[in-house]
Amino acid sequence: MNYARRWHTATVLKDGKVLIAGGIGIDGYLDSAELYDPPTRTWSIVDSMSSTRHMHTASLLPNGKVLIVGGHTYINDTSYSLNTAELYDPITNTWKNTGNMNYGREEHTASLLPNGKILITGGYSVSGQRFLKSAELYDPATETWTITGNMNYTRQSQSASVLKNGKVLVAGGFNNEHLRSAELYDPSTGTWKITGSMTYPRGDHIASVLQNGKVLVVGGFSGKKIN
Repeated sequence: MNYARRWHTATVLKDGKVLIAGGIGIDGYLDSAELYDPPTRTWSIVDSMSSTRHMHTASLLPNGKVLIVGGHTYINDTSYSLNTAELYDPITNTWKNTGNMNYGREEHTASLLPNGKILITGGYSVSGQRFLKSAELYDPATETWTITGNMNYTRQSQSASVLKNGKVLVAGGFNNEHLRSAELYDPSTGTWKITGSMTYPRGDHIASVLQNGKVLVVGGFSGKKIN
């Protein structure tokens, strides 16, 4: 890459290129973005985001654009959890601001629902010094946000998996303690219900939906690294 970075996002675009956005670099927070081209194994710099951010989310929309949401930034010696969102257009390689969330958040999750909307869950608010259980929906057609049902537990660094039935499984995370709990979001009702808990509490883990419909949760942290 052109810039060293961590806590960035990586999104595979419809043309096969990979968009890298934001993060923290050697000299601080980044607003830069780069494209990786697999056939040529080369990187190119594209237009920068309007805000520096890390611990944000990036979602590929059905129209091919990429939605960047929230994250953490540092301005004039003050930390902020961002409520802003931006859209990357791969045709023009440019960004534009889109509607703001109702709550600033970082270390949240973003899930593309079958109806094309993006579900944002939980995270942490620096300004409020609090963990979040709120959830919001982004509609790409109107570029607006609506609040949907709250989760049963506040949580950051959780996982979110879209199941084959269209529901979203949120598992684990952290809210002053590491969590085993899991809950299901039903897009048809906008509500959550508690489901079975994991065997081990964990946050910062990985969750993958398998071909048989089950969800594999791997690793994470619960005061110690988990294998």
